[in-house]
Amino acid sequence: MAKLKYALYTGCTARESTPELLKSTLAIAKALDIELVLLDEASCCGASHLQDFDDQLSLVLNARNICYAEKLGLTMVTICNTCQINTAMTKERLDHDPKLKAQINEKLKEVGLEYKGTSEVKHFLYALVDDLGVEEIAKKVTKPLTDLQIAAFYGCHNIRPSELQSKSNGGENPYNPTSIDRLIQALGGKNVEYESKNKCCGFHVELQAPKTANRLSGTAMLDAIDNGAQMMVTPCPLCHLRMDTQQSHISHEMGRPVEMPILHLPQMVGLALGLSAAELGLNHHVTDATAVK
Repeated sequence: MAKLKYALYTGCTARESTPELLKSTLAIAKALDIELVLLDEASCCGASHLQDFDDQLSLVLNARNICYAEKLGLTMVTICNTCQINTAMTKERLDHDPKLKAQINEKLKEVGLEYKGTSEVKHFLYALVDDLGVEEIAKKVTKPLTDLQIAAFYGCHNIRPSELQSKSNGGENPYNPTSIDRLIQALGGKNVEYESKNKCCGFHVELQAPKTANRLSGTAMLDAIDNGAQMMVTPCPLCHLRMDTQQSHISHEMGRPVEMPILHLPQMVGLALGLSAAELGLNHHVTDATAVK
């Protein structure tokens, strides 16, 4: 197999709020012989909030980010579900609307860029399971996640809307996603089956309706816990932030203790590859995750 190489769009959160995500992503890429070129010039995707305020500006920002991957001639990989949907939606709209594409390129011309539509956009999860393959990853496992009951939490934006995301996620079924579950099995862990694995964590309503956000997170987490989960893993830093940092508020809202380590996807992979807690940034979590070894 030829060496895989991607342009890595980190987004904001993995740079600042969850630096352990970027750290663990780079660590497992090295261990799996995947080359990631950081798009240091890239900016925020708009986080699904700018889009409501200024649609054109959000398109310009996301098209600009994709341009940097196009200049490298590489597929762009994201490590945030919300970055994934905003970038993929921008690409979809510009690739199918020549007039809109021309309008956006008029603005991009001011910074010496032109969006062409030549780079694909996919989440790093699917670079792992579809491009590299779970079988290849399994060959690199040195410390199987034996006896660990792991709940995969997919979140919203990586699998919905399916007509958009299916173009880059191997046709993942939004009603019954399996990619992370298959990866857990390949790493030697036990995937937990539970109904809420494809639900919303509540991150995007946290400021406006914190009780609703806590209820959404709590419902999913308790569903996982009640089905035997010892830990949860998510491919989204926003889901991680909500579920890792807010467990005391979630517990209060749900009326019972809700306490469980929440791992970023690359951290789980890294543990099975034999990387240390320090290399994976497990010490950055609010809810203790350092005991997960």
